[in-house]
Amino acid sequence: MEIDFIQQLLIALSLMLVIEGIVPFLYPQRWRQLVSKLAEIDDKQLRVGGLISMLVGVGLLYLING
Repeated sequence: MEIDFIQQLLIALSLMLVIEGIVPFLYPQRWRQLVSKLAEIDDKQLRVGGLISMLVGVGLLYLING
């Protein structure tokens, strides 16, 4: 059972990397502009965005596995 969990975790990580790589691959100039704008956002806003992203992810996992 532990191997199955590790395998699923690696699949999820692999898919995340593929999805994260789509935008910089297709639109490198826009990606560079976005990253430079992200560098200007303060830490509190980034943390709130990260928290919202995590909560949406947990909610989706709950709905999928529910």
